Amino acid sequence: MARGISLLQDEVPHQFGIHGILEDQGHVMTRLREEVSTRMPRPEETRLLRLRPGVPVLDVWHTSLDRDGQPYELTRFVMRGDMTGLLYDVPVE
Repeated sequence: MARGISLLQDEVPHQFGIHGILEDQGHVMTRLREEVSTRMPRPEETRLLRLRPGVPVLDVWHTSLDRDGQPYELTRFVMRGDMTGLLYDVPVE
């Protein structure tokens, strides 16, 4: 889906970024889903995040869903467990 709609460029040429481009393609986010888990880091993550021994990471999988409930964007975040907090303020249907 990303090919041909400016998502593979170094800079996204839309005033609303990646979500503006996706909305122009008919993918309007009406729901999001995030799966959050905690685990010990992989060796490369320990190095890149400059973690001390014993510090876990948060592994977050973010999925954007459109009007039809179809997923169209998946983003994975791996964050330091000792310096990260999460706050969710989402309306309930």
